[in-house]
Amino acid sequence: MSTLKNATQVNADSSSSMVRATIVQASTVYNDTPKTIEKAEKLIAEAASNGSDLVVFPEGFIGGYPRGFRFGLAVGIFNEDGRDEFRKYHASAIHVPGPEVDKLAELARKNNVYLVMGAIEKEGYTLYCTALFFSSEGRFLGKHRKVMPTTTERCIWGFGDGSTIPVYDTPIGKLGAAICWENRMPLYRTALYGKGVELYCAPTADGSKEWQSSMMHIAMEGGCFVLSACQFCLRKDFPERVDHLFTDWYDDQHDEAIVSQGGSVIISPLGKALLNRNFLCLIISITSSYLDLGDIARAKLYFDVVGHYSKPDVFNLTVNEHPKKPVTFVSKAVKAEDDSESKEK
Repeated sequence: MSTLKNATQVNADSSSSMVRATIVQASTVYNDTPKTIEKAEKLIAEAASNGSDLVVFPEGFIGGYPRGFRFGLAVGIFNEDGRDEFRKYHASAIHVPGPEVDKLAELARKNNVYLVMGAIEKEGYTLYCTALFFSSEGRFLGKHRKVMPTTTERCIWGFGDGSTIPVYDTPIGKLGAAICWENRMPLYRTALYGKGVELYCAPTADGSKEWQSSMMHIAMEGGCFVLSACQFCLRKDFPERVDHLFTDWYDDQHDEAIVSQGGSVIISPLGKALLNRNFLCLIISITSSYLDLGDIARAKLYFDVVGHYSKPDVFNLTVNEHPKKPVTFVSKAVKAEDDSESKEK
């Protein structure tokens, strides 16, 4: 388990602590990462002014979730316009670590909040859908890369591995994340439960009414708080492209047409909606709720999925946390040392 060291508890009895959490469901400023971070700065400050301890942003907020983008993709087809669209999208992604990460860490410190930020990360020319974690002291704690992009996301994003499935033990609770439809992967959820996740963050691009059912099930299954953030976006929030294939929630096709309808939620371990599905949020970009961490123990009296309600003699999960690198270099010095050791044996 990933651990935040030198942490002090909010309360001597942390199981009865109250945490104020804020969900952001504002839109990215597409193709303009500096302005997106400026927007995040204002939203984080607003959340902090309302007394929030934790702020959770949607999937791909930095860099943008490419809803409706086609990138010229079709089987056996190579398209110059699509390549250039990917060039722009790659330019909006960020390096982790990097200057944008440093800026976000400073915003967390300045506003004294824990921060979970959805971002598009670039490593070389491969992109990853990533959740970034920051402490209220301004430390970058680490990241989670989405292990399984959904449908055509796989054409533009790489796959995460087991080395970035963290749960951070913080003063406000044990903090982890599953991105969008990773939440439908039972074994991934079990890995987070096994690390003791208490504040289960679910940045998403799924604004469907059915999404809350999944979030409620996970909260009750894991005995944890589930905080799901989804962007509210209009057509005018996106770059001008005639070939975008948006799923509009209304028949009209003008600039004010809804492309992503929000639907952010917070569910308690007892299955109570602390923040109801927030659809069609034209004005309010953030919403907050208090979390009573005592509900975790109350819920687990009857069901502890990796504790007294597990059956390890029958069912067992093994998680490979080693990073998977496409190229590994072994120096001559190391190789020579290995050869000499093998001869001695």
